[in-house]
Amino acid sequence: MITVDKFLANKLNYEFKNQALVQEALTHRSVSSRNNERLEFLGDGALNFVIASEIYRLKPDYQEGQLSRLRANLVRGVTLTEIAREIGLGDYIKLGSGELKSGGFDRDSILADAVESLLGAVYLDGGFEHVQQVVCFLYKDRLENLPADEPLKDPKTRLQEYLQARKLPVPEYILLETNGEAHKREFVVSAKIDTLRLETKAKGSSRRRAEQAAATNALRKLETETH
Repeated sequence: MITVDKFLANKLNYEFKNQALVQEALTHRSVSSRNNERLEFLGDGALNFVIASEIYRLKPDYQEGQLSRLRANLVRGVTLTEIAREIGLGDYIKLGSGELKSGGFDRDSILADAVESLLGAVYLDGGFEHVQQVVCFLYKDRLENLPADEPLKDPKTRLQEYLQARKLPVPEYILLETNGEAHKREFVVSAKIDTLRLETKAKGSSRRRAEQAAATNALRKLETETH
């Protein structure tokens, strides 16, 4: 395995001056009280601003809501995890023995947090201009191929816009059941549209996810009926 220095120089296109920042950025809380959580906080802020600035420039016709959805898609944990796996970051994160045994080096949340902590470290090491360059380097393909706005909208938003366009009232979401223990809850929610006599149900690991799933089911029914 190549050294951390060479890895970061290659994958981030940046060479650190302060190696202590590198070590901190790659140290998970399972190892030490001096870990990457503070840098993660800083990197999150830097990432959000840089991405906001880039899409503002690249999408001059987008309104605030469209820009917000696009930014959320680019900075979400799923995207950060994809980036971490693309550059092979998991091999360089320092983990406690328990996390190592449980496969923490490939856990989505740990990978996503490490990307943000490295960006925080770049900011402290080289300043805003350099963290901007690193973000643009990591996101190069994604920024050159930005997704259309419509798929970025969550199901509840799409369902609401579908109904409002037809001058129909928005759906009512009702929590029907909550099952399971505290650490493994399952929520059952219905989406009711009384004027259409339509009701769909769905399950999810959170109330929000269950509502989104119920909205998806409602959209499918409505779109099927209109075709």
